[in-house]
Amino acid sequence: MSDQIETARGPASNDTRQRPAAKLEGRLGVAQLVFMVVAGAAPLTVVVGILPLMINLGNGIGAPMDFIVAGVVLLLFSVGFSAMTPEVTNAGAFYTYIQKGLGRITGLGAAALATISYIFLLVAVVAYLGAAARNVVLNFTAVETPWWIWSAIGLAAIGYLGHRNVELSARVLGVLLVGEILIVAALDAAIVFRGGHSGLSAEPLTVSAFTHGALGTGVMLAIFGFVGFEATAVFRSEAKDPDRTIPRATYAAACLISVFYATSAWAIINGVGVDDSVAAATSDPEGFVPEIAKQFVGQFAHDAIQVLLVTSFFACVLTFHNVVSRYTHTLGHQRVLSRHLAAVHPSHKSPHVASLVTFVVVATSLVVLALFNLDPVVQIYTWFGTAATLGVIALMAVTSLAIVSHFRRSDRSISLWRSAIAPGLALVGLTTILVLVVGNFVSLMGGEVVAILFGVALGGTACGGALWAIYLRNRRPEVYSAIR
Repeated sequence: MSDQIETARGPASNDTRQRPAAKLEGRLGVAQLVFMVVAGAAPLTVVVGILPLMINLGNGIGAPMDFIVAGVVLLLFSVGFSAMTPEVTNAGAFYTYIQKGLGRITGLGAAALATISYIFLLVAVVAYLGAAARNVVLNFTAVETPWWIWSAIGLAAIGYLGHRNVELSARVLGVLLVGEILIVAALDAAIVFRGGHSGLSAEPLTVSAFTHGALGTGVMLAIFGFVGFEATAVFRSEAKDPDRTIPRATYAAACLISVFYATSAWAIINGVGVDDSVAAATSDPEGFVPEIAKQFVGQFAHDAIQVLLVTSFFACVLTFHNVVSRYTHTLGHQRVLSRHLAAVHPSHKSPHVASLVTFVVVATSLVVLALFNLDPVVQIYTWFGTAATLGVIALMAVTSLAIVSHFRRSDRSISLWRSAIAPGLALVGLTTILVLVVGNFVSLMGGEVVAILFGVALGGTACGGALWAIYLRNRRPEVYSAIR
């Protein structure tokens, strides 16, 4: 940190201020931005991996309602988020909104929390990617391989794509996403066409089903399926006409994700049987969806889901790698972190240095975790994924507060619905979900010690970001005042 301070004070820093900074470039449209968000949500991963846990550990057959409620809350959030988008000119996403509404100190605390949350998520998903690939190889060849080999291969490919222009990533994500959507849509259609296990029931969509069991756990797991929702704004610098494309992509992504999840959850529960779903999800959560696909579509669907699960994780990792890279790039551009992170590749117009740093941090973390011989799913994915979700929900809640605060002081003419009512309702919903998650955090993490360690990591990092902002205000006021 001291090296960065001295560098920022030296002549090189002055030169940097005098030269126009290289900019990220791209021509991402609404469809490509939606691909980024939906791929980050990893729809097949949620349907195959998260849905059984919602049924088993959450509110049982009320899982479709969890997705609907989460979708409504995020649509309300999108109203204020989109209204404020024209006033946010960089690619910092949540933290720039928070900074604009609640000040630089809170904003940099949020930036630190966002960065560690998404790094946690990257570690979690890369570990699960390795485990899923290992299982595919084992099922098709009967050869046992270490999970970390496949994680390393996947991460290397991510590093390459992160180095290139973002439009290449968007094309790759589009191809991978189509496969995920088609296999789940085929399963949903087959179940509906054949009338489910014993007829189609609307019971999973009732209030009584929603309020049954561990409601907080169910909604928290549903929110996990929306993590990365801010990806539309993160790619602002690489979007064409961002003031129009970002709001449209945000609304479209929220609607598509919630409808897709809720429909699939309802269909799959009916495929297994309303009365049998909880028992089936409890006895074999990993085989819950693949087995129902085998029953209604055939062996091909069972095998295809296993393969596409790997590509789903890959798409998710690629999205969040790009998100973290742009977070750190923006912080470097504003000289909050080392200015080297602001470098833009001369040919690809990508944040190649920030991308490399992200790659190294995640790779190093996985090496350490592998050396401790931790289970990639039960331990790494559960711990890091749950902590990341807690961090992102907290960020969204604070962002809602920042939006309300900003428009209270703004002279811009905007409707009460967009400036206060919708973001206010989103704040209530997100705060309620946050309280439920915190209340269940120990059980979700699988132990008090682990929960405390990750809780301290999240809170400590956020406080560290705020303290760094205070330091900049007192010792480097020219940097502090330039933060936007």
